[in-house]
Amino acid sequence: MKAIIISLSALLASFGISMIITRLIYLKRRREGRLTTRRRVVTFLLILFVLYVPGGLIYFSFYSHATDNALKYMNSTDTVAVSEIDQGYLFDGPGTRDAIAFYPGAKVDEKAYAPLMQMIADAGIDCFLIKMPLHMAFLGKNKADDVIDEYNYENWYISGHSLGGAMAGIYAASHGDKIRGMILLAAYSTAKIDDSVSALAITATNDHVMDWEDYNENKGNLPLNTTEVSIEGGNHSQFGDYGFQRGDGEATISQDEQMEQVRDAVRKLVNGE
Repeated sequence: MKAIIISLSALLASFGISMIITRLIYLKRRREGRLTTRRRVVTFLLILFVLYVPGGLIYFSFYSHATDNALKYMNSTDTVAVSEIDQGYLFDGPGTRDAIAFYPGAKVDEKAYAPLMQMIADAGIDCFLIKMPLHMAFLGKNKADDVIDEYNYENWYISGHSLGGAMAGIYAASHGDKIRGMILLAAYSTAKIDDSVSALAITATNDHVMDWEDYNENKGNLPLNTTEVSIEGGNHSQFGDYGFQRGDGEATISQDEQMEQVRDAVRKLVNGE
């Protein structure tokens, strides 16, 4: 949720500055007697559009990109076929029963999660890596519907990292009839999840990005059948592959090791181990 607050604060600040500038220009032109009522409205809207829209586009144009290493996992292997679909990307492994709809973190290139998707798909759980509008999951929190309604799997799981996990939680709270389980990576749900849903909450001990106080306060929203896994030495950034995230703690285990622990925990949840 911290990512949502920061993003909205930045947008509101941009909007506020734009409004002030617009108002100053408007008053100047009004004093000069150059505006009729109709022209005042048109001028106000035009100035607002010119100042605010580009500012918003500039803000969202800056995001964490997938590393060159991550992009290697966007290619198919002998066991996992990777294809681009309308909703993002499908990592189609040897399994046919279970699938995950995955929401990326805030302002993170979805392809940064390709290594993790490859690992999980190779373990027999197909993964749908959802592409979010402007790389912000809160703008597409119900996008899992698009793949669940189109692709036929016996069991569906909703998952996400950071902000993506928070939005996965909101989705799970209102779509418990569509999913069997929920998997949160360095995230928490602000909405109450029905006890019919199985949940897995994975965190990392060196994660300095997630708000741990909020995480603990929202544990009550998780269903009774929830498994918590703490990755010793892992951090927030290594749930994906987009480089070191500002403000994060230093990991004392490798990225591969952290993702392997995620894969193993997910496999246990799906297989009921």
